Amino acid sequence: MNTREDVDKFIESDGLDSSREQEIGQHIGYRYDVNLVPDMQYCPPFLKQYMQVMGWDDLNWLEDVHMGYEEGKPAVFDRNINGWVQVPEGMQLPDNQQQRDMIARELLVKFQMSESHPMVELMEAYRKF
Repeated sequence: MNTREDVDKFIESDGLDSSREQEIGQHIGYRYDVNLVPDMQYCPPFLKQYMQVMGWDDLNWLEDVHMGYEEGKPAVFDRNINGWVQVPEGMQLPDNQQQRDMIARELLVKFQMSESHPMVELMEAYRKF
């Protein structure tokens, strides 16, 4: 059985159910596959606080952020800069993939909020006000 059939058996309608699915023209995978939903028991304190400050109930917007590797070193991909952010040297990573993914999410959010993010230079150079 192919993947399309696996996902489709959980869809109860013949169309795109949520307004977001209709807007993007495709099904949102984590609505049908619970394995794609981040396990909140592994959520680090920083991300919990970040979610609270932002007023979000879940991390589904980060569902596709996972710990990967660049040149053999653990890293997370930042779509904003189209490049990899490497895990700091000497940082010990857990064996559990869910925990590693949570660390990747935290690393990505912290990097995107930092003054060293390349988008900061672009904002300073091109903002109008």
